[in-house]
Amino acid sequence: MSFQIYLVEDDSNLNLVLTSYLQKEGWKVSSFLRGEEAKKAINNPPDLWILDIMLPDIDGYHLLQEIKLTSPKVPVIFISARDADIDRVVGLELGGDDYLPKPFLPRELVIRTRNLLERIYGTDLEIQTIPPYNINEKSRIVKLENEIIDLTSKEFDLLIHFAKNQGIALSREQILTCIWGDDYFGSDRVVDDLVRRLRKKMPLLNLETIYGYGYRMIES
Repeated sequence: MSFQIYLVEDDSNLNLVLTSYLQKEGWKVSSFLRGEEAKKAINNPPDLWILDIMLPDIDGYHLLQEIKLTSPKVPVIFISARDADIDRVVGLELGGDDYLPKPFLPRELVIRTRNLLERIYGTDLEIQTIPPYNINEKSRIVKLENEIIDLTSKEFDLLIHFAKNQGIALSREQILTCIWGDDYFGSDRVVDDLVRRLRKKMPLLNLETIYGYGYRMIES
């Protein structure tokens, strides 16, 4: 399932990094650099907020209160570089669901976000956004109606990578790094071969070739 996440972080570089990490999980991310911008989006709630308490224009605690007042069931992860104990207690008292003190690794935020989404929404990581295929990431099973499609490990990894980046142009180099890792040495033509095999097994995939660059899965 593709969740909608609102990220409020005034550090533009950190905002870009965190947005990139969250999007790689297949989540849709709307990012805000200022609290007032985020405040305007409260009436159109996401599935989860990630909120920096230290904002340059408005009090992050006030924003957290307004979020919970409007959408009390929407989970909020709040982050801060200030006194960890005080911020954690105050934030939790105001309705925050999880707390992460700065500095932290972006991957830790991804893990906490995933855990909170699973706890709140009960997701089983099943992806149903590539009709007519039914893909279950946890069990690594792909079905067309009731027929299981036999994919190799790398074919499945490539399918999930496309599924989590629908509508995004992916270069051969990006795909190579994601599927084979940073330490792979060899031609990027292995990407073309893997895509060819995936297309043969799943001919109904709406997969577009971007000549001279890479591939893009068209959004369903």
